Amino acid sequence: MSAAGMSILRLTFLGTSAAQPTVQRNLSGLAVKADVDLLLIDCGEGSQRQMIRYGTGFTVDAVFFTHFHADHYLGIIGFLRTLGMMGRTHKLLLYGPPPARRLLNAALHLGIEKLHVPVEIHELAGGDEVRRSGYSIRAVAADHRVNALAYAIAEDTRPGRFNLEAARQLGVPEGPDFGRLQRGEAVTTPSGKLVRPDQVLGPPRAGRKMLVSGDTRPCPTVVEAAKGADLLIHESTFSDDEIERALETRHCTAREAGRVAREAGARRLILTHVSSRHDVDFSLLLSQARSEFKGPLEVAYDGLTIDLPLREEQEPTEALRPAPR
Repeated sequence: MSAAGMSILRLTFLGTSAAQPTVQRNLSGLAVKADVDLLLIDCGEGSQRQMIRYGTGFTVDAVFFTHFHADHYLGIIGFLRTLGMMGRTHKLLLYGPPPARRLLNAALHLGIEKLHVPVEIHELAGGDEVRRSGYSIRAVAADHRVNALAYAIAEDTRPGRFNLEAARQLGVPEGPDFGRLQRGEAVTTPSGKLVRPDQVLGPPRAGRKMLVSGDTRPCPTVVEAAKGADLLIHESTFSDDEIERALETRHCTAREAGRVAREAGARRLILTHVSSRHDVDFSLLLSQARSEFKGPLEVAYDGLTIDLPLREEQEPTEALRPAPR
C-alpha cells in the first residue's frame, strides 16, 4: 500500500447486538479491510464464526477494543486459539484503553494450553494515534461506565488526479515514470528535462474518514472527531422511552445518535449495538434518528458489508449483501 491512501476501505459488521446475542444478532464486532490490512474493532463472543460466515478471512493485523465489558472482548480468547491452530506465527497487535494490559494478559492465558500466537498489547488514551501505511487510527475519549474509546480511521490526503496528456506533452514516457510522478517523485525525461509532480497532478484530494463510537453517551469528543466524516457508526441501544435506562447505563438512544451525526456534519449514519427489544423491527429507531439527521441512515445487521467510496465518487454507498428477510 502506498502512502497515498487506500484503494479499499470495506466494513463488515460481525455483531450488532447490545449486551447479549439474539437469534438475529451476535455481540459487538466490526471487520475493517483497509487495503492490505485487516483490522477488528471489538471482538465479542462468536466473532470468529462470524468471520467464517461472512468471508472476512483471518489475516487480522490488529484488534482495537473500545472497552472491556465482556460483550466487546471475550471473543478474542477463542479467536487467538483458532489462529494458533492455523499455524500463525507473526505478531497480532492488540489496542485498548486501560486496563488492556492486565485484563487481556489474564484472558489470553486462560486454559491449560500454551498461547502459540505472539501478541503485543498497547494501552491507548484519547488523542493517541496509531499510524498505518496510508491511514491512521485515532483513539477518541468516550463517555461510558468504564474507560472507553471511540476510533476514528482517517485516510491520508490523496494525490491529485494524474493528467495523462500533460505528462505526454512534457515528454514523460509511459511506464514506471508515470507511477513515480503519482507517488510524488520527480522524474527526468529521455531528453534530460526534469518533470515535477505538480506539473502533472491536480490539487490534493481529501482522504476518507469514518468513526466508530463504541459504547458511549453523546459527548463532545466524539462529535468533534466525527466532524465531516464520510461515515459515522454509532451505538443506538435504546429508543426515546428508554432514556432513563440510557442515562443509567451510559448508552445512547437512536435520537441522540442522530443528533451526534447532525452536529458532526457526518455524511452517513449507521446505527448499531441495538437492544434485543428492537431486534427485528427497526422502524422506531429509524424514525427517531431521522428526526435529527437527514442524511443517509440505516440500522446495521450482522453480515452487512459496505465499501466506502472515494470522496469524489458521487454514487451512494451500496450494501453488498441483501438485508435479511
